[in-house]
Amino acid sequence: MLVLCVFFLYFCSSLFLSRRLVVMEKSKILYVTQEIDPFLIESEISSLVRKVAQGVHEADKEIRIFMPRFGVINERRHQLHEVIRLSGMNLIVNDYDHPLIIKVASIPQIRIQVYFIDNEEYFKKKFLFKDAKGKYFKDIDERSMFFCRGVLETVKKLGWMPDIVHCHGWMTALMPVYLKSVYANEPHFSGAKVIYSIYNNDEKLKFSKNLDAKLEFDEIPISKIDIDGSIGLNKLHEIAVQWSDAIGICSPEIDNSLMEFIKASKKPLLEHHEEEQTIDAHQDFYNTVLSENGVLA
Repeated sequence: MLVLCVFFLYFCSSLFLSRRLVVMEKSKILYVTQEIDPFLIESEISSLVRKVAQGVHEADKEIRIFMPRFGVINERRHQLHEVIRLSGMNLIVNDYDHPLIIKVASIPQIRIQVYFIDNEEYFKKKFLFKDAKGKYFKDIDERSMFFCRGVLETVKKLGWMPDIVHCHGWMTALMPVYLKSVYANEPHFSGAKVIYSIYNNDEKLKFSKNLDAKLEFDEIPISKIDIDGSIGLNKLHEIAVQWSDAIGICSPEIDNSLMEFIKASKKPLLEHHEEEQTIDAHQDFYNTVLSENGVLA
């Protein structure tokens, strides 16, 4: 009897380890980015996300990539097409219904699909974030909210459960907040770790003064977010840092006070590194973050 018990325990532990190894081999990374090459003009964000996603994909991790379908993207050239089974949902932003349209295209050289969050009101403009006079659009906060929620709702429809949600750029700054509050009890995201990568963007960026009311409508606990008046770039970064599990620095220089805030958070930090080290550095960082989550890369 004792021998049978020992054998049973050994069998169970072996089964557990074997299942864990399978999970280790199939860790899933969700990239949420405001830009990626080749769909927009090459930039610091678009180049880095393309390089990291390709490297991770080639290392046999399962990935998904999401970005906004900005009006400047040439749909015919990049062969974007609507995914009917994922489209058709309405998202309420600031008490107004907005249809969610999902499009997809491939990066031919590396055979990776990119999902695009689209909406006629938010993303039909033939600009990214600023008008012809160089002024930020007044609805950039709502565009960010719609984008973040659109990604999460689409991932739920896909039935896909990421181990890491890696956010790139200020337009994804609210993603950690949504994941850790509104979507905290969603099985698709309950075990996911959130990484927020910071870039040195335009410091003149500001979200609207009534952002708190808009977030409160989405049932986000604004009492836990330090919002006082209009929200500038550094404040957006600080909010994202506060709600994320780990942080990445993707520009050689960022604001000193922001860097102090990041270090004070004592969260795992991927510091800026040389371009040729990018893929290895991210792979190692993912391993660190996943191991803290009980899943090794």
